[in-house]
Amino acid sequence: MPIKAELDAIDWKILRELQDEGRITNVELSRRIGISAPPCLRRVKRLEDAGIIRGYRALLNAPSLGMDVVAFCLVGLHHQAESELKAFAERTRGWPIVRQAWMVSGESDFLLHCVASDLGAFQSFVIEELTSSPNVDTVRTALTIRQVKDEGMVAI
Repeated sequence: MPIKAELDAIDWKILRELQDEGRITNVELSRRIGISAPPCLRRVKRLEDAGIIRGYRALLNAPSLGMDVVAFCLVGLHHQAESELKAFAERTRGWPIVRQAWMVSGESDFLLHCVASDLGAFQSFVIEELTSSPNVDTVRTALTIRQVKDEGMVAI
């Protein structure tokens, strides 16, 4: 699969380091990849400007914040017209319990990653919000048991 951006070995090292540790200082990043700080900072800025680095965020420990339920919902819509798909996608943005959402192919139309304080809160969301939403035909849920892998979004 061809890479859509022109990246050299140093760019890839920068991406690997930042994906593993987003709060690393520019001085430490430059030390780890073997270049001086000013060109390192320019490269990071170029990767940000190109949209390759979309942003930075803290990864929170959900259970320590009282968010003990992680679940996935596969949602099928009655109609898959572009306007209906866009409307459902927009609706997911208003549901705080939905942390990530993907439009998918296959038997379902959307995959929702949900995080809730407890099973009751998740059930209420599914029954009162999700299944009662316009154009929703089917909802299949999967409660997680434990997370066994947690890596960055891209294998580098």
